[in-house]
Amino acid sequence: MEKFKTYFLMVGLTLLFIWFGGLIAGKAGMLIAFIIAGGMNFYAYYYSDEQVLSHYHAIAVNRRNASRLYKIVEELTQRANLPMPQLYIIPDSVPNAFATGRDYEHSAVAVTEGLLDLLDEDEIAGVIAHELSHIKHYDILIGSVTATIAGAISMLANFGMLFGGDDRERNPIVTILLMIIMPIAGTVIQMSISRSREFEADRGAALITQHPEWLQSALSKLENYAKSGEIIQEADPSTAHMFIVNPFSGIGDQISNLFRTHPSTQQRIERLEEIKYELQGIR
Repeated sequence: MEKFKTYFLMVGLTLLFIWFGGLIAGKAGMLIAFIIAGGMNFYAYYYSDEQVLSHYHAIAVNRRNASRLYKIVEELTQRANLPMPQLYIIPDSVPNAFATGRDYEHSAVAVTEGLLDLLDEDEIAGVIAHELSHIKHYDILIGSVTATIAGAISMLANFGMLFGGDDRERNPIVTILLMIIMPIAGTVIQMSISRSREFEADRGAALITQHPEWLQSALSKLENYAKSGEIIQEADPSTAHMFIVNPFSGIGDQISNLFRTHPSTQQRIERLEEIKYELQGIR
């Protein structure tokens, strides 16, 4: 079911992109948008994981050279009924983590050295369970595709004047409005999907570990660290939504909530508190 919903959303985003292309340049714009969307979706599906891991200089590790981390992940994957993902450590002192991959068999979890140094084992387990929840619900694939489509929408808008046809047929006011609105719309779609799925991944982590307080404590520490303003090396806005906390959150107070890739840490902790009471009631 999760896979079906993921593919349905991918198709929906692609059709939306093609529709935008049609608004800008009619049938020609739709054709160009279709070709661009097809190529970008293919790339996002098969290669986006390799690209992001390479971008952050992630180093593959295993049971021998990262036994503590491997043991935590192995136990949690058994609880979540998932295959063991490939593990990576990012050589960076800023604490953070993300998951990537197109499906269960091609998944990866990456954590920074800073996260392993800052958090205790229970907190690390909370973070890992959050990332495994993303994998379980195919959020990583959706994140890659929505980021790709959002970027493509911006690109199409920038080239709108070139693909707009004869000047006599083009309404310049409509074209200008589309060039302004389309990139914003693409970004809002990307961010809204990211925020809703962060809440779901937090809930999934709580259910996997049966200890919401582990993730609550981890999020609190990560939030406090982020206030220092230190940013992970090679941080890129196009991949910010993948991390458990936005790499730019420490310098983003001036940015509207509309463009946040994540819910606020306080909101996430409050939701986890509600889940804690739910689990206590079940017990």
